Amino acid sequence: MTTALITGSTAGIGAAFARRLASDGHNLVLVARDTKRLGEQATELHDRHGIEAEVLTADLATDDGIEAVAARLSDRKNAVDLLINNAGFANKGLYLEVPMADELKMLKVHCEAVLRLTSAAVESMRARGRGGVVNVASVAAFVPRGTYGASKAWVVQFTQGAAKDLAGSGVRLMALCPGFVRTEFHERAGMGTDNIPNWMWLDADKLVTSALADLARGKSLSIPDPRYKALMGVVKVTPRRLLGGVSSKTGRKYGPQ
Repeated sequence: MTTALITGSTAGIGAAFARRLASDGHNLVLVARDTKRLGEQATELHDRHGIEAEVLTADLATDDGIEAVAARLSDRKNAVDLLINNAGFANKGLYLEVPMADELKMLKVHCEAVLRLTSAAVESMRARGRGGVVNVASVAAFVPRGTYGASKAWVVQFTQGAAKDLAGSGVRLMALCPGFVRTEFHERAGMGTDNIPNWMWLDADKLVTSALADLARGKSLSIPDPRYKALMGVVKVTPRRLLGGVSSKTGRKYGPQ
């Protein structure tokens, strides 16, 4: 039986990955900051699907938290076959309105943690000749959106570059770029969502199904919905000065995830 490790597993996209992978028979390592919620999640998934669910409390905005998860990923006796780097958050406010400490915390979680955890996982996976990593980014990676969009753009570029370097190794890497998903993401960031049209919202469980299918196909980039694929096609041909104007009015305030 294979094992998947999911960061930010207790809510939203991470919880959807946990539900789907558990239903498919994968053992899980569940990572988040809230020990109580992790324990409840692990018990529910074990009881419902008969899988083993290990709990690892870690704050990926800290070195200790990153090191704890990296150590688990490096454990070759209890190998992790699939890593879902899902943990993330947004800061409310425009550039210079957000405290520098909060901006740096975001970069720690979105970039440094993703780099270090991916590297720890891939070292073991490459030695076994198999494995997969899904790094959750956002469609915000493709438009000018301040620190959040920039950090997610880094995730996309890093993941696709690493995927090329690992071609033929048996290890697959994929950047997942969802749009607006109904999760706790916006509430935690203190962001309103009333002005977001209903058609732009995605279902987390359907998103995960599409993402796992794209990973199985060997894709290094997944935009898991026809609506957002079409939107990103428009983005490619739209002048960046116009994208910047749209982003400053909507994207930074509401932020897809």
